[in-house]
Amino acid sequence: MASAPPLPAVDERTVAAARAAHELPVQRFVQPDDVTCGPTCLRKVYSFYGLDVGLDEVIASLERNEDGGTLAVFLGISALKRGLRARIYSYDLRIFDPTWARLPHAQLAEKIHARFPYLNDAKRLRAAQAYLHFLELGGDLAFEELTPALLKSIIDREHPILAGLSATYLYRYARERWDPMINRLVDDDVRGEPTGHFVVISGYEQWGRRLIVLDPFEQIPPEPGDEEKLVVDADRLTNAILLGDVTYDAVLLEVWPAEEPRA
Repeated sequence: MASAPPLPAVDERTVAAARAAHELPVQRFVQPDDVTCGPTCLRKVYSFYGLDVGLDEVIASLERNEDGGTLAVFLGISALKRGLRARIYSYDLRIFDPTWARLPHAQLAEKIHARFPYLNDAKRLRAAQAYLHFLELGGDLAFEELTPALLKSIIDREHPILAGLSATYLYRYARERWDPMINRLVDDDVRGEPTGHFVVISGYEQWGRRLIVLDPFEQIPPEPGDEEKLVVDADRLTNAILLGDVTYDAVLLEVWPAEEPRA
């Protein structure tokens, strides 16, 4: 009697694409102050990959802004120096031109460098300089369309996503201003400015139409009965990421172990 033909190998990409929901076991940490959301999120990503790194050590490894905060490119540089791989998806048109999307690394670096004299904003000039360093260290820059499908595909690679976005838009909070008397941000819908923020996207529901967000800020509005995560409509989340351009964010950072193949 002839044996049955072997079953075809399972295509993991097909299986992942068919998932209705998937959540990565990322532990939530609470940021100790108003300006350490970035390093706190990076620490939780390190922890996900089994790296035990203290928050003080993560903070010490980062270049920071004058206000004490940081940028995703500085987080990416720190991860690369720790031996991980890193890819940044940037939506900053003040630095990057859409026609640069398919340039090889060397040509992209030349374009970024040529842009320096035309960046009158000191903070963006520092960011552009940091992007060159990021490329020199082996980091990837990607310019894919920001869609729920992109976020789902990264999570399906078992990689949490560190996202820079507008917290003001995401949570419908009032704008904020820095109060030097109490050394904290305070709500001020008239004099305040939009607030940038880092979160980790750790999963999705409904085939990517809703995303699971871990926010290191202690005052996030959690899901009823769940003190750890927030589930956000994908359209609202992608809009919040794009509006992060107002606060030098509008970026995704994907980090993964060096032993994994380059995705």
